[in-house]
Amino acid sequence: MKNLFIGALSVFTIATVNSCSSDYFDTNPTDAVSDAEAFSTADNVMAIVNGMIRNMYYRQNSNQGQAGQSGIMIMMDALGEDLVFPSTGNGWYLSTVRWQDQINENGANDLFPYQFYYALIRNANLIIQNAPRVPANTTSDALTIKKATGEAYAFRAFSYYMLVQLYGKRYVAGSTNSQNGVPLRLTVDEAPMKRNTVEEVYTQINQDLDTSLTYLKGTSRAVKSHFNESVVRGLIARVALTQGNYTLAAEQAKKARTGFALMSNTAYTSGFNTLEGNAEWMWGSTIISEQTDYFGNFGAYMSRNYNSTNIRKAPKAINSALYAKFPATDIRTKNFDPTGEHTSLGLPKTYSKFPYTSQKFLAVSQSDSRCDVPFMRSAEMYLIEAEALAKSGKETESKKVFNEFAKNRNPSYAGATTTGDAYISEILLSRRLELWGEGFRFLDLKRLNADLDRTGANHNSTVVNNVMTVSNTDKRWEYLIPRKEINANPLIEQNPL
Repeated sequence: MKNLFIGALSVFTIATVNSCSSDYFDTNPTDAVSDAEAFSTADNVMAIVNGMIRNMYYRQNSNQGQAGQSGIMIMMDALGEDLVFPSTGNGWYLSTVRWQDQINENGANDLFPYQFYYALIRNANLIIQNAPRVPANTTSDALTIKKATGEAYAFRAFSYYMLVQLYGKRYVAGSTNSQNGVPLRLTVDEAPMKRNTVEEVYTQINQDLDTSLTYLKGTSRAVKSHFNESVVRGLIARVALTQGNYTLAAEQAKKARTGFALMSNTAYTSGFNTLEGNAEWMWGSTIISEQTDYFGNFGAYMSRNYNSTNIRKAPKAINSALYAKFPATDIRTKNFDPTGEHTSLGLPKTYSKFPYTSQKFLAVSQSDSRCDVPFMRSAEMYLIEAEALAKSGKETESKKVFNEFAKNRNPSYAGATTTGDAYISEILLSRRLELWGEGFRFLDLKRLNADLDRTGANHNSTVVNNVMTVSNTDKRWEYLIPRKEINANPLIEQNPL
C-alpha cells in the first residue's frame, strides 16, 4: 500500500513539476517525462527545481485557498491573534480562524500542508538521489547540478521544519524531544514508516541545511525565488531559534542579513510587492502574468485593492490592541488604517469598510491579484539576532542590533530602555507588527509555549466562533495526521484527539 506522503508522481512535468498524489493518478500526464529524461541533462535538473519554486505559490491541492506556501502562510496567521477577519465574507480560511482545520483528520486543510511539503520532499529526494549521475559535460553543467542539489537539500530541510512544527509537539530545549514528529523520508521509498521523534527530525533538518550550505556557498542566483547561501543561513537561524540554540541563531542571522539593507520608510508603505527591487527581501515569489493563479494568489486574500468577493467583503485587519502599542511615528502603522477608509487607494463603494484594515500588501491592480510573496526578509534576521542575543544574556549587544532596526522603522525611537524580560517582550512585540501577514504568528506562539489570546481587541466573536483563547496545553496545537495517510501507512500513529 502506498503512503500518502508520495505527493508527486515518479515523472516530471518539466515546465512546472506540478505534484499530485499517487493515490489519485494511475497514468502519466501527456506533458510529463520519465525519470530518466528528467535527469538526462543539468538543465532538466534545474527545471525540476524551478517547478518546485513555482509550486511555492501556485500549487493547489483541492481548492483555490491552498496555493502552496502562500496559502499556508495565511493559515499560520489566521490561527493567531494578530490577523483579524472582521467578517465571515465568503468563507475562505474561516475554519482555520476557528481552529477547526487541525482537528479534522478528514479535512482538506489538515491534509494540505502534509501533502504539499511531502511532495516537495519527494522531488528533493529524487534530485539528491539522481543528481550524481547527471552528465556534466561542461563547467556550467557541473555548477548547475551543484546548485540544484544544494537547493534540493534546502527544500527538504524547509519542508521538514514546517511539517514537524505543525504535526509534532513543540521542540523543548534541553529535553530529549522523544515526542512524535513526522516520518523522515530520505529516499524515494513508499514503504510504511513510523513517525520519527521530534529530535530526529530536527537533527536531519540541521544536517540538510549544513549540506545545502556546502553546495551553495559562493554561488550566485539570477532571481530571489531561488535559495542561496544567505537564505540557507537564514533558515539555520530560524531553526536554531526554534530549538533555543541562541548562539547559533544570532550568529547565522547576522551572516544571513549581510548585504540586505533595511528598506526605506517610503518603500515600506509601497505595497510589499517588489521582491527583486527591494534590497531587504532575501527570498520570495514573484508571479509573472503568464503563471498567475488568479483567485488563488496571495494578493487575492491579503491585499486591500484586488476586486474579489473576499477582498471586498472580508478585508484583513490588524489586532487593534497590537496597533495601539506603537506610536504614530512608527512607519509600520501606516500600513493599517484605523478608520478603514483607505482614501489613498480610491476603493469603490462596493468595498466593505472596517476599522484597522491593512494595505500592507497591494495587488498589481483591482483586476490583477498578483502580489509578490515574502518568504524571508532581513528584518526578520535583525529580530532573530536581537532576540537570540537577549536570551543568551548579551543584552548590550542585542540592543545595538535592535536599536538599528527599530530606528529604521521609527526615526523618533530613542533606543531600548527596558531590560530583562521586559526588553525581550519589546523585541517580540516588534516582531508581531513587523511580520504581520507573513505567516509566522502560530509558529511563534507554539515555539514560545504561549497561549492564544484574542481578547481585548477587534476580533468578532461570531467570526472566530468564540475561539478567543486557547491554552498552550491544548491538543489543537498539533495538527492531526491526515486520515488518508493513516489508511495508507499502517505504521503511523495519530496525535491525541
